[in-house]
Amino acid sequence: MPEQKRTLLVTSALPYANGSIHLGHLVEYIQTDIWVRFQKMQGHDCTYVCADDAHGTPIMLRAQQEGIEPEALIERMNAEHQADFAAFHIEFDNYYSTHSDENREFAELIYTRLRDGGHIDRRTISQYYDPEKELFLPDRFIKGTCPKCGAEDQYGDNCEVCGATYDANELKNPRSVLSGATPVEKESEHFFFRLSDFADMLGEYLATSTQKEVANKMNEWLEAGLQDWDISRDAPYFGFEIPDAPGKFFYVWLDAPMGYMASFKDLCNKKGLDFDDWWKPDSSAELYHFIGKDILRFHTLFWPAVLEGSGFRKPTRVFAHGFLTVNGQKMSKSRGTFINARTWLDHLDPEYLRYYYATKLSSGIDDIDLNLDDFIARINSDLVGKYVNIASRTANFIVKQFNGELLPVADFEPDIQRRQTYMDGVLGTKQVINELYEARDYGQAIRKIMEYADSINQYFDENEPWKLAKDPAQKDRLHSICSRILHGFHALSVFLSPVLPEMTARVAKSLFDKESPFTWSDLDEQAFPSRLNKFKHLAKRIEPDAVNAMLEASRESIAVNEKPQASGPLVDEPIADIIQFDDFAKLDLRIVKIVKAETVEKADKLLQLTLDLGGETRNVFAGIKSAYAPADLEGKLTVMVANLAPRKMRFGISEGMVLAAGPGGKDLFILEPHQGAQPGMKVK
Repeated sequence: MPEQKRTLLVTSALPYANGSIHLGHLVEYIQTDIWVRFQKMQGHDCTYVCADDAHGTPIMLRAQQEGIEPEALIERMNAEHQADFAAFHIEFDNYYSTHSDENREFAELIYTRLRDGGHIDRRTISQYYDPEKELFLPDRFIKGTCPKCGAEDQYGDNCEVCGATYDANELKNPRSVLSGATPVEKESEHFFFRLSDFADMLGEYLATSTQKEVANKMNEWLEAGLQDWDISRDAPYFGFEIPDAPGKFFYVWLDAPMGYMASFKDLCNKKGLDFDDWWKPDSSAELYHFIGKDILRFHTLFWPAVLEGSGFRKPTRVFAHGFLTVNGQKMSKSRGTFINARTWLDHLDPEYLRYYYATKLSSGIDDIDLNLDDFIARINSDLVGKYVNIASRTANFIVKQFNGELLPVADFEPDIQRRQTYMDGVLGTKQVINELYEARDYGQAIRKIMEYADSINQYFDENEPWKLAKDPAQKDRLHSICSRILHGFHALSVFLSPVLPEMTARVAKSLFDKESPFTWSDLDEQAFPSRLNKFKHLAKRIEPDAVNAMLEASRESIAVNEKPQASGPLVDEPIADIIQFDDFAKLDLRIVKIVKAETVEKADKLLQLTLDLGGETRNVFAGIKSAYAPADLEGKLTVMVANLAPRKMRFGISEGMVLAAGPGGKDLFILEPHQGAQPGMKVK
């Protein structure tokens, strides 16, 4: 048990109720769950709450598209989210929704306190309005040309190419994502939170509340001068109406963080706890938010200021993490690397992902990469080859030769000085791992744990128990050596419990006959069990076929046209329906290099092309076999439509379209770019 019991309230960012949980989301929830489990294993009073973020225009529009009420949509997504989290052994003490009575009460209470404290202004602004859909457009529903670098097809609040942030009215050639119409500017009265009132407080708060690199970045906003924050939206909008303003609603980002409070309030109601003990300004409880680095402004500037202005305590620390890449690149639907939680669960053990993420996570905000080849090798080497291997090789000696009796430490190491040295090593490892878990340096913790596993396996190999078992005169020595090895396995299981809760719970119950999961106090010398049961299967190796099947399932889960598609238009076909210029402008034409060209068995017109898109490889089936032999194409540059939805053909998935022109037959020509063009370049 810890020397001083701590009271902690921990949250993860609220997943949006408009989509499924995917592997990128899971970085945060797994990171948080490991930390929470570690705190609970030490005996601290640690509570983990979360909720679905259930308001905003996207949810309203999706519900309309499905022909259901928003409440039905968010209820369905809430159930799906909770099922996925539970399957990955993410254990919330309470999971709730921002569309709740508790959240409405907090939104109204906090708003009225801010208003009465002089921190709310009203003023008329001009904002973009979709004349066809008849609604004001959130920034993410507007696209156009970046005003900074000129990149096309960028959102109304930031550019994904150059990273610039800007106001939607700065966007060039704006269009509504909903209708394609050119938005018009329309005036409306809005409510603003006077963030600048809290500049001095925020300057002091940032110094102690988050990682150094985060504080430095947020201080740039302070130095530039804090702008008032628009906290209202006009009807139609799915959310909570502002008390003194009919037709005006709280912006989703105002009431979303209050979901932390609402979820905890719901838990307090269930358990008879005093909410104020955790949320009053002078509370001795610790409050921690785990978030992605993309929502830092809301959690380190807006949210602390809102809490300060409304008389609630601020978070003790805000821990940010980086993004997830898969095989070194952004998650991609065409490559099958945009993987939903449920797709992973259909093919692979969820604890394997927990372990791999743990090997990558640190206390910083660097992005982490899920390299699938490395993932396979790491799981097979660490969990199967090192950890599980210890028990699978040793347990039968104890069960068969000694009827399952394990020797205590004092018996397998009777020399007092050597026993002290041995236990100092175990407890010293415990202390280091303790500090690393607390600091969220999971990657370093895992390295230390695997070093310990290596030392145990080395001890096994050096002492050769399989030989001792054949010599009756060595029976006592065999008993001592195997008990010591399994004492090490017992300690390893405790160390790994925050990361592998289900696997280590099975170890505790089925192998060591322990009814409850491991706690940190199980590392004490006297806690080592005296009995061992027969070893049962714990983990199996990952085969590449399972990973490939998951990738294929992810590719097939996106909308594809079942009709085979040739690579380009035939000019002697009738002209298709007239399209608007905006539709044509959506085409993303890119230079590609034909790395490989092959004939397609049982296909008269198709060639299978492997295309280099500047670091990304695509597979495309092109109907140009009548004009080109494969050898004529390899090494050439051409032009493809890079943002065409993948097409499922009976020969495989075609991930784009190569452009060609001509009357047909041998007179069919792929487009060849000018000299100096490079793969990946955009064609304008």
